[in-house]
Amino acid sequence: MSDGMSDAKPALDSESATPHVVETHQLKLWSQISAKDLQDLRLLSADEKIHETSPFPFSPQINSKIALWFGDITQLAVTAIVNTTNEHFSERSLLNERILSKGGPQMRHFLTEKVRVCKTGDAKLTKGYDLPARYVVHTVGPKYNSKYHTAAENALYNCYTKVLQISRDNGFSSVAFCAINTPNRGYPRQSAAHIALRVVRRFLEHYSDSVDIIVFAVDDVDIGFYQLLMPLYFPRSHPEEEYALYYLPQDVGGEYGEPVIPEREIRIAAKPNTLSTIEESVDLSSGLDTSVAVGKTTFAKMHGDLDKRRKRQPNPIKDGDPMTQEIQRGHKYERLLRKAKAEDFSDYINARCLYISGEDSMGRPIVVMIGKRFTASTMCNERTVMFLIRLLDSVVVKEYIVIYFHSLTQKENLPPISFVQNIYNLLGYEYKKNLKCFYVIHPSIWCRVICWWFTTFNAAILKRKLFCVGGVEFLKNVIPLQELQVPSFVMDYDFKAMIAFIFNQS
Repeated sequence: MSDGMSDAKPALDSESATPHVVETHQLKLWSQISAKDLQDLRLLSADEKIHETSPFPFSPQINSKIALWFGDITQLAVTAIVNTTNEHFSERSLLNERILSKGGPQMRHFLTEKVRVCKTGDAKLTKGYDLPARYVVHTVGPKYNSKYHTAAENALYNCYTKVLQISRDNGFSSVAFCAINTPNRGYPRQSAAHIALRVVRRFLEHYSDSVDIIVFAVDDVDIGFYQLLMPLYFPRSHPEEEYALYYLPQDVGGEYGEPVIPEREIRIAAKPNTLSTIEESVDLSSGLDTSVAVGKTTFAKMHGDLDKRRKRQPNPIKDGDPMTQEIQRGHKYERLLRKAKAEDFSDYINARCLYISGEDSMGRPIVVMIGKRFTASTMCNERTVMFLIRLLDSVVVKEYIVIYFHSLTQKENLPPISFVQNIYNLLGYEYKKNLKCFYVIHPSIWCRVICWWFTTFNAAILKRKLFCVGGVEFLKNVIPLQELQVPSFVMDYDFKAMIAFIFNQS
C-alpha cells in the first residue's frame, strides 16, 4: 500500500469510538428479505415486455452478497465505505462532513496534504482512522447537466467501477456504497440508482468470489428508489424476474454495466479475435454496398424512410401546433378559475383532503394532500379541478412544495391515471417550474411504480423533484413538523411503519 495506507487499523478507544457500530453479520442480506407478492400487480398501459429474456436473472448466490441498509454509513464496521465528495474533498454535504468529522483530523490532513485532488469519475483511498471502517474510498461524482447526460452517465459509471476496482485490487471483503450523488451536483437520484445497481450486479456476475458482501447504505429520499429498483436488478424469485422484464429500462448497459450508445458502436466482426479460414469465400464488394449505400447506414436507420414518416405525421392544421394548444389550455384554465371563484367548496374544505399548511424551512408554502380522504368516485369531476386551481392559483406564482400522504390509502381513494393526466395538462408552466419538491410519504410499491411511470412517460420535468419517503421523520430537516397539521391517523401509521422497518432491519 502507498504512504499512509498500511493495513493496520488503530484500536478504537472510548473517546474516538462510534457510539453505535453495526457489524456486517447484523445486516439482513437481500436474499433473506422475502420477495414481494406481485400477483395483484397489473401492468400499466401496454402489456408489452421491454425485455423478452431477463438481463439480470434470478441468482440466489448474488443475492447473498448484497444488503440494502437504511442508516448512517459511518456506523458500518466494513472493510471500506464510500464517500461522495468534490475534487478538493471540500463538498458541503451532510455525508462528506460526517465522514470527515468522524474520521478525525488525520483523515482531513491526509486528503488535503497528501492526496490534494481527485478528478471527476476517479476515486482515492484513505484509511478509516477513527471510523469503524478500515478504509474510505473517496470518489467525485459528475455535475449533472441534461445537455451532457451521456458524459455525466459515463463519469458516474466510472465512479462505481473505480471504487470496485480499488476494492478488488486490495482484497476488501466488504464494501458499503453511499449513493454517489449529492444535491449540489444535481444528478437525478433515480437515474443514479439505476447505474449503481446495474454496475454492482455486473461486477458480482464476474467477480463474486472476490467479495463477501456489498452494502447499499442509503438514507433519506434514496431509500425509496432503491427499494423500488433493487428487485429489477436483483430479483429474489422467478416471479420478480418476470416482473422486471416490464420495468427494467431498455438500456441496461454493456457487459460491465457501462453506458452503451448503439449509434456509436463499430462492429468489425461477431468474433474479432477469430481468424477466417483461407478457404472461405469473401465478397469484398458486399461490404462497400452496406457501408456507403444511402438509407442503410446506422444514422439513416435512426430516421427511417422520411417520405413514410411525413405521410404518418398528423395534419398540423387538424391537431394544432404547440402555440395553439397552449392558448387553448390557457383559455380553459381561466374559464375554470372564473367559475371556481363563484363556487361553494365548503364540502372540499371540510374534507381536509387538500389544504395549505404553513411554510418549510426556506419559507416556501406547503401544499398538503391526504390520500385517504379522497373519494375518487365522487371527486373525479370538474369541481375537483376547480377547487384545486382556486386553492393553488395564488400559491404557484412563487416557489412551493407538495406533500402527499399515501398512508392507509385504498383503491377507492385513487383517481384513474387519465384524470391525473388531464389535470397535469391543464396546469400551466408556472405550476411545474415553481414546484420545488413533491414528497410522497408512506408510498406502497404500487404507488412507487405509478410515480416512476408517470414521471418517465408523462411528466419528465417532475422526475428530479419527486421523492418517495418512508416516514414523516425524514422531513424534519427541511420542514418543521408542526407546520404540517398532520392527521393523527397518519402519525399512528407512521409510528407503526417505523417500528416494522426497524424490526425488518434487525
